[in-house]
Amino acid sequence: MQFVGTFWALVPPIIAITLALITKEAYSSLFIGVVIGALFACDFAPVATIDMIVNDGIIAAIADNAGIFLFLVLLGIIVALVNLAGGSAAFGRWAEKNIHTRVGAQLATFILGILIFIDDYFNCLTVGSVMRPVTDRHQISRPKLAYLIDATAAPVCMIAPVSSWAAAVSGVAEKLDSGISGIQLFIQAIPFNFYSLLTFVFVIGMIVMGFDYGPMAKSELEALKGNLGSLGNDEEVESTKATLWDMLIPIIALIIMCIIGLMYVGGFSDPESGVAGDFVGAFGNTDAFVGLPWGSLVALVFTIIYLICRGVTSFKDAMSCAVKGFNAMVPAILILTFAVSLKNMTGLLGAATYVEGVMKAASAGLFSMLPAIIFIVACLLAFATGTSWGTFGILIPIVVGVFQNTNPELMIISISACMAGAVCGDHCSPISDTTIMA
Repeated sequence: MQFVGTFWALVPPIIAITLALITKEAYSSLFIGVVIGALFACDFAPVATIDMIVNDGIIAAIADNAGIFLFLVLLGIIVALVNLAGGSAAFGRWAEKNIHTRVGAQLATFILGILIFIDDYFNCLTVGSVMRPVTDRHQISRPKLAYLIDATAAPVCMIAPVSSWAAAVSGVAEKLDSGISGIQLFIQAIPFNFYSLLTFVFVIGMIVMGFDYGPMAKSELEALKGNLGSLGNDEEVESTKATLWDMLIPIIALIIMCIIGLMYVGGFSDPESGVAGDFVGAFGNTDAFVGLPWGSLVALVFTIIYLICRGVTSFKDAMSCAVKGFNAMVPAILILTFAVSLKNMTGLLGAATYVEGVMKAASAGLFSMLPAIIFIVACLLAFATGTSWGTFGILIPIVVGVFQNTNPELMIISISACMAGAVCGDHCSPISDTTIMA
């Protein structure tokens, strides 16, 4: 166990990220990172390594994320249903009449992303499926669309008190002796989350000024020539019967039911939960991996009934969308499985212990500079592991432990720095779950 609790714990994700950037191929890059992590954790014992890859890596990743996988599949089926019924094409026709410029299409994407603040997965997949026909018609590249979605999803969740991210942060902080509740800690940290707030300013400025740089500028030039950078499986269905409402009603139903699902799972209607009737408290107590599938399943049943009653699809055709929706989500599910497996490997290698040691060493001589240091560490950790929530789990207990009895105000600022750095690293990482979703 010579690699546990040392810098070597961060080497597997660093290798995976480097390979992904070089090869532009995520599956093998992530899997190689998982293998290297297992080799380190097992001191290069071959049989033990295989056992760890299968049991502690892939199987554990599937088991721990079964809820979000189910949500992805259900959401994929709903998107396939709306496409089959012609709802997406109808929305595209409406947008063509009402959104006349490339700037307008990008601002509409940004605004919709702001409005869907409940969950980043939900945000990425919903905004992507709704706005793709609109941005395609205005020759906006798929990389630009993916950036606008990703740059909005996590930051808006990070400053919304009613979101799965607020629940994640408050859930971690609630178990600590910080002197205030987890949700209060989250709310007080919002004004200091400069990365999330300035990201919105940057995105709006980039859209209005038409300023792109690097590979994004190249993708936009290609899009103006007709090459949008499509990954396929996104053809639209023309239907004279379909209207704008055949797109909007399923999406609205999905949003409403997911909110209800999150509240129900959080104990809003349970007298014994301690948060009965408390809207914010229910969100702070919820489990997005259960609430989102709960809501999306009800929304799927409603969508099938609605579209059949509207006469825009048949029951047989609606059932065929189950396979189409699942197939559309297979790439995301595979990458998420490998990404979570890699995160499990870094956990087994004691990455949290190593980072905690680095942070405590830094706190001795650079106390007033700790928020900046925490931001950088959170950014690097989220970039290497591809997870903001994992970064919260590692760093927030450390931050509270350092500041809780000395400087409560600096503790709030440092918590905010941790959250902002986690979002920044998440944005930059090619193995991040929200990057994959976008």
